[in-house]
Amino acid sequence: MAKRERVVRMSVEQPLWRALAAYRPLTAVYAVLLFASSYHHFVRPWLAVGYLAVLTGWTLATLPKVAGAAACTRRFLGADLALALAGILLTPLADAHDRIAAGGSTLPSIWTAGSVLAFALKGGWRWACFASSFVAVANVVERGAPTQDTVHNVLLVWVASVAIGYVVQVARASEETLARALEIEAATRERERLARDIHDGVLQVLAMVQRRGTALGGEAAELGRMAGEQEIALRTLVSTGLVPTSRISRDAARGALVSAVEEAEPEQDESAELDLRALLAPHAGSRVSLAEPGAPVLLPAPAARELAAATLAALDNVARHAGERAHAWILVEDEPAAVIVTVRDDGPGIPAGRLAEAEGEGRLGVAQSIRGRLRDLGGTADLVSVPGQGTEVELRVPRGR
Repeated sequence: MAKRERVVRMSVEQPLWRALAAYRPLTAVYAVLLFASSYHHFVRPWLAVGYLAVLTGWTLATLPKVAGAAACTRRFLGADLALALAGILLTPLADAHDRIAAGGSTLPSIWTAGSVLAFALKGGWRWACFASSFVAVANVVERGAPTQDTVHNVLLVWVASVAIGYVVQVARASEETLARALEIEAATRERERLARDIHDGVLQVLAMVQRRGTALGGEAAELGRMAGEQEIALRTLVSTGLVPTSRISRDAARGALVSAVEEAEPEQDESAELDLRALLAPHAGSRVSLAEPGAPVLLPAPAARELAAATLAALDNVARHAGERAHAWILVEDEPAAVIVTVRDDGPGIPAGRLAEAEGEGRLGVAQSIRGRLRDLGGTADLVSVPGQGTEVELRVPRGR
């Protein structure tokens, strides 16, 4: 069994969560020691003792909550911030007014910064701004007026938390980009490995069947033609990876052109964008050549599917009216203002007035399947045909419609 690539996802922010998990109990101990060193100055020490007991128990009980972003819920963050704010607002009731005016610390002291940092790690700099603002208001209320020390401490917490929140957001975006790049690299290596194996076996057999069938003629020639189509489709799959899981139904009486494609795709979000190349790739064959840009041609999902359906209708007209030996070419152009798909064939062409006559007879293949679809998308479908020189259909879909 071949060894498969495995993508290892790294967590850039996990060390920050571990640091926060260590910071919270240490600062809780610091708040207790700070109170113990000035116990005799408090006017209501029992209130401070009760709060610090709750703070210590809460800190130890919620250590699993700061193990990572998944465990740190919004409900926990709200309760944690409420506990910090309660400690700040209880300080004037427990401590002496002179100590508060002289710049004494609040009951939770620097433990409050850990609560704000949890917001920063969970939601980024915006969440940090939200929590820091509440802490700033509580500190001003606790002091009675915005003093220099209060402004300094609040500004320090605000800047530090916002900076850490911004770093976390950048780290997450970088982590996702790196993980995606690793996945693409692993998929590319796997496709290259499959391409080598298929080229050494299946493709060579299909090519031999095509040559031998053409040489023998008769029913063997038809078998060779079908083998050639499958060879081209398989080469497209292993070289570009654009062909989705599909079942291509072909009518042998109509030659080598694709007549139907039944996609095996899950339900897709209509607001998402699809790569038009992936929808057109299954239509390539021995008598259908596809030329496309190297970069994805993205369109809103409904527009991409309608444009692909109009292209298929044009190919179906080639199969019906240009003959079994006709060749078709599909050209995809991605311009800033529009996406253009051109379908050209080397058939006998359409006699003048034939389209109007067919429409009068109730045959609405071009009028509805092609022009109707493009009209609904706000685009155009131009058809140029010269008897004896083939037909060219240009499908243009403007962007932003």
